[in-house]
Amino acid sequence: MTQKERRLYLIRELLKEQPQYAGMQIPAGEEEQRSLLRSLFNMRMPAPADAEFLAVQDEYLREEIQRRGITPLSDLQPVQEGIYLWRGDITTLQCDAIVNAANSQMLGCFIPCHRCIDNAIHTFAGIQLRLACAELMQCQGREEESGKAKITPAFNLPCKYILHTVGPIVHGRLTEKDQEMLASCYRSCLNLAAKNRVKSIAFCCISTGEFHFPNERAAEIAVQTVKDYRREAGGGGEIEVIFNVFKEADFSIYQNLLGTAGGKAEK
Repeated sequence: MTQKERRLYLIRELLKEQPQYAGMQIPAGEEEQRSLLRSLFNMRMPAPADAEFLAVQDEYLREEIQRRGITPLSDLQPVQEGIYLWRGDITTLQCDAIVNAANSQMLGCFIPCHRCIDNAIHTFAGIQLRLACAELMQCQGREEESGKAKITPAFNLPCKYILHTVGPIVHGRLTEKDQEMLASCYRSCLNLAAKNRVKSIAFCCISTGEFHFPNERAAEIAVQTVKDYRREAGGGGEIEVIFNVFKEADFSIYQNLLGTAGGKAEK
C-alpha cells in the first residue's frame, strides 16, 4: 500500500464504526484527509481493533513520523550535566520516555485535532494507547489524582515509553498546593522512570496552557525539582532529562533558568 492508500483505508474503516457518518464524502485533498483521519482517531472510544487495521495504522503512523523528522537524543547537547533543552514536537523525539500532560480520565483528548500535547501523543502513538490507558484506569477504578504518574508503551512513537501525569488546574490565584502538586508530577515521573530503568526522559511543560499554570513559575518548579532529584536520588540521578518546549517564550524562560544561551530548536 502507498501512504495515500493506507490513509484512505483507515478513514473508511473508522467511518464504518460511526453509523452517524454513513455516506460521508472523503475529501480529495491530502491535508484534509490527514485532518479527517486525526479527528476519527481522536473521537474513537477505547476498543480493540483487528490485526489488519493495526498493521496498516502502524505502517501509516511510522511513515508519518519519519516524514515529520525524528530527533534522536544523541543529536542534542546537554546544557548542564545530564540536562538538555529542546524546542520541538515531543512526538518526534527519540529517547527512552516522554511525559504526557494528561487529564484525570487518562484516556487522551477526544476533541478533534485539538492542539494539546495529550491529543498529539495519542494521535501518533495509535489507537492502542487509549486502550492501554483505559485498561489501567479500569484496574484503578477511579480517576487519576494530580501529582501521580502512570507508564505505558509508546507504541508507534520513536520513544519506548510514555509517562502520563495529571498536573494541577489553576483557578484564579496560584496556590501553594498548586505548586506542590506540580512538583509532585515531576517527582512521580522520575521515580516511575527509575523503577522502569528508563535512562532518558523528556518533560513537556506540565500544567501550562490549558491548565493555566503560569509558565515562568512552572518552569522554575520543573528545573528545581529535577535538579533536587538528580542530586538526592542516587541511581535516579543517572537519568538524563530533556526539557521539551514548543513555544519560543518557554524556550527563553528555560534558557534563563538554566543559565545558558544553549539548547536546540527543531529545524
